[in-house]
Amino acid sequence: MAPHTPATPAAASTGALRSHLSEHFDLAEVADDAIGARVVTLRAADTGGHRSSANILVHRMYATRGYKTSTDAPAPAANVVTLIACDQGETIGTISVSFDSARGLLADDLFLAELNALRVQGRRLCEFTKLAMDHVVKSRRVLASLFHAAYIWAHLRLGFDDVVIEVNPRHVRYYQRMLDFTVVGPERLNRRVDAPAVLMRLDFAHARQQIERLAGRPVPDGERSLYPYFFSAKEEAGIAARLPVTPT
Repeated sequence: MAPHTPATPAAASTGALRSHLSEHFDLAEVADDAIGARVVTLRAADTGGHRSSANILVHRMYATRGYKTSTDAPAPAANVVTLIACDQGETIGTISVSFDSARGLLADDLFLAELNALRVQGRRLCEFTKLAMDHVVKSRRVLASLFHAAYIWAHLRLGFDDVVIEVNPRHVRYYQRMLDFTVVGPERLNRRVDAPAVLMRLDFAHARQQIERLAGRPVPDGERSLYPYFFSAKEEAGIAARLPVTPT
């Protein structure tokens, strides 16, 4: 088995990122007719209250699917950042991004060999975790906005090459169809949530191609992916401009 040798700059970069975001709290506003023509604010969960609201949403949504979770908000980690989408102050969506570091990634628990195979190729890895959307919000635009902002952090600003996710086998087709993830690890039991999990990967270079082709444009007939709901090039540049290029 290959040794765990993650890229070393990640922890320092994310620490600087969190500090910077305290000055630029709101990343974007998302106008979305799907939730009553309201404007949803996309922001960094860089306070205890916002991290707690994200964790409560994750716990509530995971519990409805029978997953095991904790109501205790995790302590901030240097290699993890969390995004939340808020509608009139209420958290309606969240996603966390873990950057490979000496801590490793959560997916290492089940898929260390698969992740190390990517690391020895020189791939810089990150992981999207704790994705949750309020069940009353059926909005592709808000979901796409969370994914796109996470991509901006990880790829455009910090230079990571791939994102991995652990998903329930019954959700594999969704991520294949909507975001072009591919399966790179077989089904195994994830004891953190007491449910089966499959490892999936998305090459950010491929995501870049899809964003440039589809984002911010009318949805083509028959197109079922999330990429048309991503930010436009101008909006993407505005979000990226709020984030530091290098650690401070």
